[in-house]
This record gives sequence, C-alpha cells and structure tokens, in this order.
Amino acid sequence: MKPNIGSTILAAALLAWPHAAAAQTPRAFTRADTLRGSFTTPARVWWDVSVYDLHVRIDPADSTVRGYNAITYRVLRPAQELQVDLMEPLVVDSMVQDGRAVPFRREGNAFFATLAAPQPEGASKTLTVYYHGRPQVARRPPWQGGFTWATDSLGRPWIVTTDQGLGASVWWPNKDTQADEPDSQRVALTVPAPLIDVSNGRLRRTTPNPDGTTTYEWFVTNPINNYAIAVAAGHYAHYGERYQGEGGELTLDFWPLDYHLDAAHRQFTQARSMLKCFEHWFGPYPWYEDGYKLIEVPNTGMEHQSAVAYGNWYANGYRGRDESHTGLGLKWDFIIVHESAHEWFGNNITAKDQADMWVHESFANYAEGLYTECLFGKDAGARYTIGTRRNIRNDRPIIPAYGVNAQGSGDMYPKGGNMLHTIRQIVGDDEKWRGILRGLNRTFRHQTVMGSQIEAYISREAGIDLSKVFDQYLRTTKIPALEYRLEGNTLSYRWADVVPGFDMPVDVTLAPGRFTRIHPTEAWQTATVSLPSPEDFKVDENFYVTARAVEK
Repeated sequence: MKPNIGSTILAAALLAWPHAAAAQTPRAFTRADTLRGSFTTPARVWWDVSVYDLHVRIDPADSTVRGYNAITYRVLRPAQELQVDLMEPLVVDSMVQDGRAVPFRREGNAFFATLAAPQPEGASKTLTVYYHGRPQVARRPPWQGGFTWATDSLGRPWIVTTDQGLGASVWWPNKDTQADEPDSQRVALTVPAPLIDVSNGRLRRTTPNPDGTTTYEWFVTNPINNYAIAVAAGHYAHYGERYQGEGGELTLDFWPLDYHLDAAHRQFTQARSMLKCFEHWFGPYPWYEDGYKLIEVPNTGMEHQSAVAYGNWYANGYRGRDESHTGLGLKWDFIIVHESAHEWFGNNITAKDQADMWVHESFANYAEGLYTECLFGKDAGARYTIGTRRNIRNDRPIIPAYGVNAQGSGDMYPKGGNMLHTIRQIVGDDEKWRGILRGLNRTFRHQTVMGSQIEAYISREAGIDLSKVFDQYLRTTKIPALEYRLEGNTLSYRWADVVPGFDMPVDVTLAPGRFTRIHPTEAWQTATVSLPSPEDFKVDENFYVTARAVEK
C-alpha cells in the first residue's frame, strides 16, 4: 500500500539517451509548469487515487483515441475542486460523479472539476472522465513521447505509447504526477483485429467485438506509476516460461513480433540471468502477482512496469554500442538489463517529483555494472562503471528545481551510477552495501519517495554521513579534486572544488602495491609516503574524483 499523497526518461530537452544534451539557458517556470509538476497544489493535495479503470478505443485509421477513465479516490480532507490532467489536443467530453454531470473548466492541460457531491474526509468517491481526440505523436520516441503509429517490416500497423517525463496525460486522463499511484488498475484497450494488444499486469479477458475490433482487458494488482501504463499493439507471437526466484514461481511472458519468434527465444534467455543477479543485489522482483513481460516495440525501450518494452534488435550492447567503451557492454543486452533494473528502481521505488529522477536512472545505470559483475566478476563490473564516465558532461546539476516537472542533467545516468559506485567504496563492505540496496527495496516497497529519503536511508544504514557526498554529485557540476604535493616522503593533500564541509575519504597509494585510506578535508593535511617516484602516487579509480598536483 502506498503512503498518502501528503507524505522511467529524459524530458524533451534531452534528445538522445543516455547521452546528455548540451547545457541550456535556464528558463522561467510558469503556472502551467506548477500545475503539471507540483503534487501539493490545492486541487491535487486533498485526494489520493486508489483505482484507475481505464477504457480506450484506438483507431489507427485516423490516429484517434476515445474512451474513459473512472478515477476512484480517497478523500484526505474535504474540498470541492479536483484537477484532472489531459494534454492538448485531446478533449474532455464530460465528467460524471454519482450519476450526475460535473461542471469543469480547462486551463491548458489541466481540467478543474467542481464537485457538487459532499467530499467528507475518509470517503471513497469516483469521478469518470470521458474524452476523445488525436493524441500528440511521439516525435522521437521514447525521448519525446506520445503515440507512435508505426508499421512493422511487413507494413502492418504497430502502435505503442511512451510518455515518461512528458506525462501519461498525453493519451489518457489522470492525476499526472508520479507522487500518487493507484493501488491497482484496469487497462482495457480496444484495437482493430487482428492486432494483439499487450499491456501491464495480467490478461483477464479478450473480447471480440461485432465491429471487427478486439478488447484486451489487462489488470495490475499492485501500485503502478502512471507513465508505466502503455499500449503495445502489433502482430505479436507469445511464449511463456516459469522462473523460480526469491518470491516463489514467477511467470515470464515474451511478446516478439511473429517473425522474430526464433530471435526472441535466443535473446530473451538473458532475462533469467538478469533476474538472478538483480534479486541477489536488490531483493525479490517486486511484481510476482503481475508477472514479468518483455514486449517488442519500434523504439529502443522503456520500463513499463511488468511489461518491459524492448527494441534492441535482438542483439547485445545498446543497439550496437557499448556505453562503457570497454567491450564489456557488448556481452549482454543493454535494454533487457537497464529497463528491467527499473522494476526495482523506478517502479518499485518511484520518485514523487521529476527532479528526483536520479533515483530511477542512477540506480539503473549502476545496475548495469552490477550485472557485469554478476557475469564476469567484481573487477569487470568496476571497469564497466568506470568506463561510463566518458559519457559525463557535467553540463548542469542532476537535481533541478522541484515542483515544476523539471528534469536535471542526463548525467543522472553515468555520473549518478559512478556516485553510487563511489559510495560502495566508502562503505567498504560489499555485504553491507548489498544489504543497503536490498533494504531500500524492502523499506520503500511499492512507494513513492523524495530523493532526500533515499539519501537519508543510505547514510543511516551505512553509519556514515553522506549528505555532502550527495550534495557534491547531485547538486553541483564539480568533481572533487584531490590536490596534493609530494616533498620527499611527505604527502600534503586536501579537497578542492567541493561543497563546504566535504570530507569524503579516498584510497591512495602511500606505499607501492597497495591502497591506503586517507580522510581529506578542505584543509591541508600530511601523510608519510614510501614511493620510488612521485609518478607512483595514484588515487583508486573506483572513486569518481580527480587528482591534481600543485606547487607550493
């Protein structure tokens, strides 16, 4: 059960993930940004979604949708105005509560319903929103999202949705904030036969309709973030397997295009090693009740909860690239690994505010190195993560403004992953570190969180105040620089380019062949060294820092 409301992927500015776009001029935020990005505005804060019952008819002939969403919610405190989000050019036809039409007004992409019925604290109420229109087309999916009206290589319709960052209200009406997840959701999608629609959770019913369409009714029994709800309609084949995991028997369902069935049988075996690795490091897969699926899509992929979208061409690497530049990233399928890691970090633990998307992407990036470690050993995993530093731009902070649906730097991927790798070194105990990662998924299971909660938990469980470390890597663009001088057998050292009070330990060579931990601050300190030459002084590359020799 998620807590009360009071308690992913990059936005359009990032044109190619996981590489960050160039720094941009800061923009002024508007009321529309606040209506989209804040979860404490008056028309949102008083109610908590419990169930979405979504029914949508999809018509590829004219690229339109039509349907309704019955929004059942709990009243946290009495109020009469309720905000529902639906992006232009889609149109709300009507809103109904207790069998009566509800008046509403539109302000951009936000609709404000004026509720006549009493809304007493603790009550459960339902508002049904009917809508139609031609949804925004995804310009560069999944990075610039919306509907994709594609065709497969045989010219047959292939329809999918992607909307992380942009918002789920690009194609269906909802409370478009990551802070409020329903406890469960029905997703009933009607598409022209012979298309097959695959969505989240489990298929409860397939209904052929007299007009030549078919309705596929999927149901998710667990809390789910709105951007994870997805359409995937195509000419799919299907096969299933069983996996014995930490939580018991897990169903694995694979949905390739029909002519890719053999390729899927070869490539999707990696889902098993992925599950074994991530259950070891993160704890049980979070959605045993809803199963695990891989669904082929025309874009690269997306972490749609229990229905991972896959578009990596049935090959290792990231569409032929190795994000670590080491060769290790070509030994496994990037999309299976990265997007599935989001089942733990992104879907199980969901950031309330878009500004904290590092909670999703930094951990998923770090998971790539852990998977490499599971396959090839600890040194290989470290090499992979360290190799991704070449993708870091330090163009702007990872955490931007809160409450306005702002997205920070794309460095949340490689820089965030290297921050976590550095913290592992600080903790200095791999089993303790594994306990922290598993503890995060247990403590915040099926919850929405602020990034500060994750920071505090890691510090508390590590027994180390890591607040300055998080501030340095998440809230600045500077990389800690270890300034040092070597004079005979004396090493002088200090931190530079750091936030005030930064005191992170680091491992260096004070003697040949081994690392020794030192505890620099912003003040100069000294240590005795025994090195054949100054060139033998090294900083352990597992720490994401720079070293800079300085003169007196």
